[in-house]
Amino acid sequence: MFERFTDSARSAVVAAQAEARRLHADRIATAHVLLGVLVTADEHLRTSLADVGLTIDGARTDLAAMNRDHPLGPDDAAALEAIGIDLDAVRARVEDTFGEGVLDRPAPKERRGRFSDLFGDHIPFERNAEKTLELALREAIAHRDRSIGSEHIMLGLLRSDDTATRSLIEAHVPRNRLRQILTARLDAAT
Repeated sequence: MFERFTDSARSAVVAAQAEARRLHADRIATAHVLLGVLVTADEHLRTSLADVGLTIDGARTDLAAMNRDHPLGPDDAAALEAIGIDLDAVRARVEDTFGEGVLDRPAPKERRGRFSDLFGDHIPFERNAEKTLELALREAIAHRDRSIGSEHIMLGLLRSDDTATRSLIEAHVPRNRLRQILTARLDAAT
């Protein structure tokens, strides 16, 4: 599938890996794919996304806030809250005792993945991130495009099941509106 990616789409995947490393993640998540597209978007795509409020700085800030608010994930936090455990209070107490940032994840160990020949030392994709790239391929096929570009990846993100990434996008623009913008860009390119 990666042989069909344009240079910009390949750059977005490499940037997603870099974002995952920067955030000390052990896997490339769907949100990292979004950040990768935002980092590497060409000027016209970047402008179109910025016009609706989607910028790399804003997405990074939103993602950091989401991770700070829910360090274990929303399902984990809800389960612990149901039995009377407040994660924010636990984190605050641990940081008061042992120092700020003591609970932050360490950098993941370097390892080689199945795409290492194409993208260098590879952090594996989470299943939702893989699915997003598959959806990008489907979007390219649906638009009768021969290659997969950053717009197709964004359309794949809009179809993703990942609620965190959808909420990052929907905090700035409704998915249907962004789909219209991206589809218009693809239609204008043909």
